[in-house]
Formats: sequence, C-alpha cells, structure tokens
Amino acid sequence: MNTLFPKYSKRQDGCFTIMEQKLLKQVNNLVQDNSKCTGCGICSESCPEEAISIGPVGAYRRGAIEYGSPIQVDETKCSYCGVCVVMCPFNAMSLEIDGEAKLPLLEKEGFPVYDMVTEIDHEKCAQCTTCEDVCPREAIIRDVPLFEGTDIFGLKKAEAVNANTEFTCNDEKCTYCGLCGEVCQAIDVIRKPFTPETGVLDGEVVWNKDFCDGCQICQSICPNEAIEVKRGKIEKKLNNDGLVEIETEECCTCRWCAISCPTEAITVNKIFEGEITFNPSKCPGGCSTCYEVCPANAIYMPTPKAPADMHNEVEAKIAVNKDFCVLCGACVNSCPSEDAIVLKRTAVHMKGKKTDLFKKIEAKLLVPRTSKVREDKDVFGKAQVKAL
Repeated sequence: MNTLFPKYSKRQDGCFTIMEQKLLKQVNNLVQDNSKCTGCGICSESCPEEAISIGPVGAYRRGAIEYGSPIQVDETKCSYCGVCVVMCPFNAMSLEIDGEAKLPLLEKEGFPVYDMVTEIDHEKCAQCTTCEDVCPREAIIRDVPLFEGTDIFGLKKAEAVNANTEFTCNDEKCTYCGLCGEVCQAIDVIRKPFTPETGVLDGEVVWNKDFCDGCQICQSICPNEAIEVKRGKIEKKLNNDGLVEIETEECCTCRWCAISCPTEAITVNKIFEGEITFNPSKCPGGCSTCYEVCPANAIYMPTPKAPADMHNEVEAKIAVNKDFCVLCGACVNSCPSEDAIVLKRTAVHMKGKKTDLFKKIEAKLLVPRTSKVREDKDVFGKAQVKAL
C-alpha cells in the first residue's frame, strides 16, 4: 500500500474542475469554475510554479466542445498557494483547505489585491433598469420593488413617486354617475340605495390619495365638470426603500454601467490600463471567436461600409470598443490568426504592499501579448497548425 505524501488527483464535478493535494495532515483543493473562467490566461501568467496552461479557449467558450476547460492546471506542479485565486479577475478560482475556503496568502504572508472601485451614488441613482440591462456579467443587484408596468401584481404606478396631489369633487355638480370610479382605482363612488320616495340619486365620492397618480383622467371624463385635480410633483426618485448595488465579485470593471447610467450615479475604475489593437488585414474572414468569448461585450462586428466610403481602406471584419475592453486577454488566447490582436497592458491597479512575488507577476502581466499559432506534430509526425 502506497502511503507516500503528497498525493494528487483531479476530478470533474459539473462545471467545476477540482485539483487535490493530500498531505499527511491537510487536504488542499484548488477549485476551477469553468462557467466563470473566460480563458483570459491571467492565472497562467501569475502562477509562480508555471502549473497553469491555456486550453481550447475559443472552442470551449463558444460551446463547440463540452470537454476540457479554458485553462488547464497541473495538479502535481501546483503549490496551492492561492495566487491564481487572488489574480483571477472573474473569480473563477477558489482555494479550500480541509473543506473550508481559505487564502493563507492574504491572511498570513501578505499579498496585494485588485484595487476595484465600484460605487453607486444612491442620491443620484434613479433606480432605473439601465445598468442591469447593459451589464455583461450580471453584476448588478437591483433590489427594487416591482411596479404594475413590470408585473401585474406589482405596486401601482401611483405609489412610484411622492407627489402632493389635491382632489376635489363639487357635490352640487356631481351626479354620482360612477364614471370616475370605473376608470380609476383611486376613486370609489358609493351610491345610497335607490328609493322612489325621493326619486333622487345621491351618494358620496371617496378618493384614496395613496392610489392617485394625478393623471387627471377623472377630471377629463366627468360629464358635469365636477372634479378638479391639482398635482404638485415633489421628487423624481421612486418612492420605495429599494437599492441598486454592484456585486464586486462578479464585476469585471468593463464600465458599461457607468457609461450608460442616465444620472451619472455610477463610478467604476478599470483594474488594468493599456491598449488593445485589432489588425483587420490579419483577421480571418468568417471567424467570430473573439466576439463570442469576450466577457465584457466589448467586441463587435462593424456595420459594412459602402464601397464609396472605404477610400482604399481594409474593411474591418471585427472591432473593439476600447471604452468597455478590460484588457483581460481572452480574445488574444482564442484568436486563430497570428498577430490579429495585440494587447499591451501598462498598469495593474492593486492595493496593499507589492511584494517581491507580485512584482515578478506584474512584470509578466505587462509584457505585450499577441494572438499566435504554433506548429505541433501529431502521432504520425505530420505538422499541424494549432491556435494557442
């Protein structure tokens, strides 16, 4: 019986790839969430043991294959230090020690973390749906009550804002016909029992301020002009205790929300600075891999130009909106064409002391990268060209 330690194993559990290192008195697990992994390769560049390699990023992220994963971890080389966990900008890696999530690298040894700025000014926030709709990472938590425009069982529209509304009904003009009550839930026309003794229709018009939004439809349809509605708006914000927040662990700092916010209530700073360039002359026609794998929804296929507008230019088959690009490198790793994409990071925003280990990692992260192909030989010795 082999009792030598450490012992290594790797297993698949749904979308999770679990690497295990068994020591005499401790079990370490590095857990890779393939549903979150974008194949950006930052973990590979950061790994001090060079235990992580790039897998079939494009094929996996496009759903062309169900096996494998965007990145591959050699469980026997891995030191289970947790550097990849800290450096993964998509929170796709986690470290468990004896079944509990832990990061001794941060708790004991010290290591900087991303200096992420993801803030919402709740005084400015209108609690609209824009940021939630544009976010490519589902990082917006919109804890706002539903209204009747969204859900038939939601809060009535009159409850959406604070408004000083005045309603008056002239009893001398009102005939208690009931029209106003038919069209508006804020009005209830209560008629007294009909009796031939008086032969007169009598009653009361009851108005519920909580349900009135000051639309004045009751005033408009009253056949005897007995109703008058005056509305003074107090504020534009929704009248509720709802809150819109950014879930930092899911945010990739693409700034879609900040740029799109109609009230400029959101501040998001990117964790990487630099430049990305697409070379249209080297982009293969018919390929949309980078567009499909981009985790920030920053890459798009340009609308074709008319020949008269080209002016001897090479028509771009693919392009990137640099305002939204997070410089992660997933597109570079998935591109099948050499030098079609060039990525140059110039800064990594971190907080905490930059240790010697991090300085080495930072230097690697700032090395320019480009899409490449490599030539391998198959089992028969024939050359094969494969995308990195």
